[in-house]
Order: sequence, then C-alpha cells, then structure tokens
Amino acid sequence: MPNFHLPYVAEEMSVYGPKAHQRIISKLTSGLGPMYYREGTLSLEPLPETMLNEGEASPVPDLILYNNQTRTTPVIIEVCHSEGLRKDLKKVIGLIDGDEYGIEEGFVYDYLAGGWYCYRRGNGGLTETSSFSRVLDLDLNAFLLP
Repeated sequence: MPNFHLPYVAEEMSVYGPKAHQRIISKLTSGLGPMYYREGTLSLEPLPETMLNEGEASPVPDLILYNNQTRTTPVIIEVCHSEGLRKDLKKVIGLIDGDEYGIEEGFVYDYLAGGWYCYRRGNGGLTETSSFSRVLDLDLNAFLLP
C-alpha cells in the first residue's frame, strides 16, 4: 500500500464537479452508453472520469472513449465553464500532440456558452468549433439536446 501523507492525498483527491458540469458528462455517457452496451453500434466504450493509463499516474479526462481490443483511447472529452476553456483546450492539445496515449480527437464543451471545440491529431494547434466526431461518425451535441 502506498505511503502518502494526508495533506497530499486530500489535495490530490479534490474534485471540481459542479452539477452543471456533471450533468453534461451524464448526458453524454447516458447517450453513448446504450450505443455501446446494448445496441452494439458504437465500437468505443464511454468511460467517465477514467485514467488514460492504469499502470501509472495519468491525466483523467471527463469522458474517454476506449477501444478494448486495441487498448487505446481514440477520443477524449473535457467539459468546462468559460473561465476554464483555455486551460482545457491546452490540456487536450497537449495530450494529443504529446502522442503518449494515441488520442486522435479531443473535444472541449463550454457549458456556459454552449460551445464545442474540437482538436484532431495533426491540426498543428488549431482547434475547430465543432461537435462532430469523425472517429465516432456522430455529432456529440445531439446528446445534449432536450
């Protein structure tokens, strides 16, 4: 069992999860989940708040779409408010360009502004305002509509 000092554990385990933030993650998961688990129309498993690498400490996106056959994570999604947008875009671009996890597409959804941003491997730091996933062949915003 790891030997951690209590202040370290408490600080590292803190979670920023306002209800609006969690609501978006829930809507995405409840829309994508049945497509994977019941219908078999989605080849990637949606997993909320999951480490990118279980063998060591790694980033934890709000939602990953995981390929159980290849053990890769082709798509990640971050949910933020307008004030955190720059930070989350930087995180997604860094994870994709760093190429440690094989991520092909990353999305950031700003729930205050209702805007989607997409970054794909090879985009050279340029994001698009799009909620359409080429990997999934789906518009992610469709899961957020009432």
